[in-house]
Amino acid sequence: MKYTRIDRRSFLRTTSATAAGISLPYLIPSHVLGSPGQPGANEQIRVGLIGTGGRPHDLIQESPSDLKLVAVADCDRRQITAFLPVARQFPHSIVAENCARYQDYREMFAKEKLDGVFVATPTHARVLICIQAMQAGLDVYAEKPLTLTIEEGQYLIRAERKYKRVLQVGTQQRSIPINNFGSDLVRNGALGRIKTVLCPNFLGPERLPALPPLAAPAEMDWDQWCNQTPLVPYSPTLHPGLGLWGRYRDYDGGGLGWGVTGWGAHAFDQVQRALGTDDTDPTEIWPDGPGPDSIVTMRYPNGTLLEVKIPRGKGPGLGAIFVGEKGKLEINRNKLTANPRELLHGAPRPADKSEYASIAGDHIRNWVHCMRTREKPVAPAEVGHRATVVCHLMNICRELGRKLHWDPVKEEFLGDDEANKLRSRPRRKGYELPEIG
Repeated sequence: MKYTRIDRRSFLRTTSATAAGISLPYLIPSHVLGSPGQPGANEQIRVGLIGTGGRPHDLIQESPSDLKLVAVADCDRRQITAFLPVARQFPHSIVAENCARYQDYREMFAKEKLDGVFVATPTHARVLICIQAMQAGLDVYAEKPLTLTIEEGQYLIRAERKYKRVLQVGTQQRSIPINNFGSDLVRNGALGRIKTVLCPNFLGPERLPALPPLAAPAEMDWDQWCNQTPLVPYSPTLHPGLGLWGRYRDYDGGGLGWGVTGWGAHAFDQVQRALGTDDTDPTEIWPDGPGPDSIVTMRYPNGTLLEVKIPRGKGPGLGAIFVGEKGKLEINRNKLTANPRELLHGAPRPADKSEYASIAGDHIRNWVHCMRTREKPVAPAEVGHRATVVCHLMNICRELGRKLHWDPVKEEFLGDDEANKLRSRPRRKGYELPEIG
């Protein structure tokens, strides 16, 4: 079948009409978007930024000079106004002097000649924006946690493959040399067979309480902020809220600090890399009892147990303890400890405080390198999806309060309709995921 070529302005009209409730086809064949943009070795890469709250300050400050930030988008114009003057003061700032401002990111896609985009929105809005960016021919750096549901990750993988885009998930510990040294020790057998992996007992999400309704600020597109979720009344608890939206199930899976999709997303990502399970997940998941703080145990196909049980505030908050036949290794961000200590012979030294900011910078540089070469980045969609599925499995297990059996190939729970319904959620009209063949 042949498809008519569609430019970025047409893309904007399509997505805007869909957001307004008009049914239009979302399927855009990859050839429609043109050949993959591959900047030359000395060519500066033009990027946009979607979401200008807290985390984007770090991303832009740590970005290499290969990038030029030429446009930003945020549904709250106040955040753009606060962000740009600060970002321009960063050493070696990548912010263009005439950086364009948009309230609707789709308008930015249509009007700006971008090569890539940072997507640093709240979790519930992230996947749809990432897919639309790839449909518009852009490479994507997506913050973590990657998804709100298991279904979203499946869509994202298909979009990455169909549109041949470079997607890097912001699990930056994959680009820390000492962390990778530790992971490689585990996966290459230095500890022998791994019997148990221990992680902190991360906190799950809370139910959204009744919040006092207020009128949304004039500078705020509240409908766009709510995205796929129900259009609840505006509340400053949710936005700007210092990220407090992350504690509520509607918007995240426990995204604050010591939470399942907060630090847990980083910790489980380290587990997945070390065990060599980037293409699979645990097959059995069970709680030690009812309740949102119950200890959860998971069993991988090879029999290794992942026990999420270390008390809050103890142990490696951004990693795990690997217990094998020949010793024990603790991997945390920028830190390794081992018994016996000889296991760490030849390990890279940890980055000191003056170098620490470059940790995320190395991850962004990997994205930039792959934008030029079209190689696979260290944290592509499937890697981010599989690690985030571990988070989702833990939350679903606690929500149902019973043992679950997961098929990581079909990505479904075995003989469990109630659990399978929790792989996805109803999406509000105008914010549906596009059909991706």
